Amino acid sequence: MGKPRGRNLLKKQQKDQFKPAKELDELHEKDNFDESNDDDSKPQMFFGVLDREELEYFKHAEANLSMDAFDNSEEKKQFITNVIEEIKGKELKLVISQICSKLMERLILECDDQQLKSIFKAFNGVFYNLSCHKYASHVLETLLVRGVALVEKELLTPSFDGETDEESFVTMENVYLYMLNEIKPHLKAMVTHKYASHVLRLLILILASKNLPKTTQNNSTLRSKKSKIARKMIDIKDNNDFDRVHQTPESFKLELKEFLQNLYAAFTNGATSRSEISPTFVTKFRELCVDPVASPVIQLIIQVEGIFDRERSFWRLVFNTVDETDAKEEAFLEYLLSDPVGSHFLENVISFARIKYVERLYNLYMKSKITKLAQRDTTGAFVVQALLRHLKDKEVKEILQALVPQLSMLLNSNIDFGTSIIEASIKEGNYLRDEVINQLLEKYYPANNENRNILESCLLLSSSTLGNTRDDWPTAEERRRSLFLEQLVDYDSKFADITIESMLNLPEERFLQMSYHGVFSHVVEHILKPTTVDAIKRKLLLNVLCKDVVNLSCNAYGSHIVDKLWEFSAKLTLYKERIANSLMKESDKVKNSSYGRRVWKNWHLDQYLRKPIDWRRIVKEQDLEIFPNAQPLQPKNQPKRPRHTDLPPSKRKSAK
Repeated sequence: MGKPRGRNLLKKQQKDQFKPAKELDELHEKDNFDESNDDDSKPQMFFGVLDREELEYFKHAEANLSMDAFDNSEEKKQFITNVIEEIKGKELKLVISQICSKLMERLILECDDQQLKSIFKAFNGVFYNLSCHKYASHVLETLLVRGVALVEKELLTPSFDGETDEESFVTMENVYLYMLNEIKPHLKAMVTHKYASHVLRLLILILASKNLPKTTQNNSTLRSKKSKIARKMIDIKDNNDFDRVHQTPESFKLELKEFLQNLYAAFTNGATSRSEISPTFVTKFRELCVDPVASPVIQLIIQVEGIFDRERSFWRLVFNTVDETDAKEEAFLEYLLSDPVGSHFLENVISFARIKYVERLYNLYMKSKITKLAQRDTTGAFVVQALLRHLKDKEVKEILQALVPQLSMLLNSNIDFGTSIIEASIKEGNYLRDEVINQLLEKYYPANNENRNILESCLLLSSSTLGNTRDDWPTAEERRRSLFLEQLVDYDSKFADITIESMLNLPEERFLQMSYHGVFSHVVEHILKPTTVDAIKRKLLLNVLCKDVVNLSCNAYGSHIVDKLWEFSAKLTLYKERIANSLMKESDKVKNSSYGRRVWKNWHLDQYLRKPIDWRRIVKEQDLEIFPNAQPLQPKNQPKRPRHTDLPPSKRKSAK
């Protein structure tokens, strides 16, 4: 046996000497089922394990529900009833298992009202414990959403069946209130727990009667990006209880009020006013505002506290309300504006705070450096965009005056700024519209560049997934840029003209590739508007698109463009017939495609084949509907040809 390292051993003994016995025991204890070490109370999260036969049965049941291969609804209902009978007494073992927790979620989404209540009651006494578990917390969230839907159902359609069973008289509202009372002592710990915080956010939304977002929704107030991705992978579909607002009884509002009062007392050590709060507690609470786990919870609390608290206690705990600068608050604001979590916090609370509070922060701490903040691409820029959306007219115009001259530079790293500036300008009655357009043209279509092309400068076609043969999915950045270009096309006709000009300057193959692309095809589709494009440019665009119209018709993205060509070719009957004839020649290929069949129907090709006179009548009716004055848009800067009756009598004969 080797000699122990005495120096390290001595240090460890000295260190352990000053630790409480309880802490030493916890250090030596290893619990594989405890998913969270953040919570001071360390709730128990091990409730036993299933034996091998039970585990195999429940895995098989989960697989059956996942495939949903039942002959009819009655068979599925009976299967769910049988499984629920089997899980009785084993619910807690199931929810802490990765596979079996998915089974519990599926059962909760499919079970009837009485079965839902029985599952709810099985968790009595351990709701807080389950909220702290990685898998059980997801089951609990699904249970809470289905539970509040049942609360609403009982509230709107009370039952008077006169049943004698005691279970029948226990309302879901009472079951919910019992659960809320169980959770109240642990609210402060839940704020900072990485799993329980999601449950707490859901409870606040439910008690405040706010919309309950889908589990896979983007920018959700409930789930993180990682959680949404995982949710999509397990393929559990939400039912109709998600993505809606539920009516709740008055008792829920009282519970919310008590929730927030308890949290305020816990964070301020029982202080009743802002002046009584120790600066230490204010500092600690501000630290939570930039904590990745606690920050979304505090954002939600600030959003709903105004329902019953006119003083906005939590806002006052984070920010001062007197119209004078404070060194500590200024340092805190600077940190928020420089930190990714902090800037997200400030951006969101600005969205639903009182306007006078937002004006105070802007005037005291942000007005003098608004341009510098806009240049912080990943932090302060988002706060500036929120200010443009929510401040009053005077302040918005001040910000526009500071930022519009810098717009072409700001767009280098943050294309979303263009959207915010355009929307703010429109909201203020097209304020500085000409300057905004000039800045955008300078950025994307500079006059001193002979090879200028807005598709290259805005969409970055040369470095995009366009034309890739590896079936790459369009990127999020490509989607943002495409949407921005579509917004520019709608903002001013100059951008529509230069977009069409840029498309026509592309090689035909490149232009057609855009029509097959999952994102860029929307840009092509967006400019196909017969009333805003002159006849010559419409013909030039149709000359390119007609060359591959059959393949476009059979493509998921190109088929939408061919549908748009039905209107885009108004008053251009020869082009319309040319497209119809191309589709008719390869009718088998078109009809064998699900996308092609839609194009066939939208182009009324059955009438064209069997009753061409009726088809031409439909075409003429469409022409009159789109161009009621019987005159398509003429090219700009082209002299209008005089009518014969407009000529003087001496020249009419020669004109003939």
